[in-house]
Amino acid sequence: MTSPLCLCAFGPLAQVNKMQDLSLHILDIAENSIAARAGRISIKIHESKKTNLLTIEISDDGMGMDDNMLQHAHDPFYTTRTTRKVGLGIPLLSQAAEHCHGQMTVETEKGKGSTIKASFQHDHIDRKPLGDIASTAAVLIAGNPEINFLFELRREDEDLIIDTEELKNDLEDIPVNSPDVIKIIKDTINDWLKQTNYVIE
Repeated sequence: MTSPLCLCAFGPLAQVNKMQDLSLHILDIAENSIAARAGRISIKIHESKKTNLLTIEISDDGMGMDDNMLQHAHDPFYTTRTTRKVGLGIPLLSQAAEHCHGQMTVETEKGKGSTIKASFQHDHIDRKPLGDIASTAAVLIAGNPEINFLFELRREDEDLIIDTEELKNDLEDIPVNSPDVIKIIKDTINDWLKQTNYVIE
């Protein structure tokens, strides 16, 4: 059995090393929402150089957290998952925000869902890049077609909204997770990022 102090290869430090951009934090927290049986997950990313702020908000209508879970939300060694021994999504996002003169908050109610908000000083030297948010969206939608996802990207006065509930209605008999649809979603996000002069790092 691996000692809890031996973290170099398989433990939390290995997970930390993989979390080099914010899109991976978003993916991890969205997976928590999926595990909490959410039927709808909203991911909003707002970027403003005018206010020198980057904000990320992830909300769901899942099971929510009780007081004990909320108390441990920032603890990387606490998780309700059975697939790994540590939960890193919320603690690492909180740490990333605090390192950039920002903060993270968790609002939750048992049986009604959770909302996680994180803010970052946009030009802070230690701010992690957003990363490949298009692939994050594609992974979530492709793997969970039964869940409705809302992605809202905003930069200054320009925004892009992708709502898979509306997409499903428009697509009718075409699955939202079909390869062609997933490619269109990825291309739409990447094209919008390029048009708004956001460089994918």
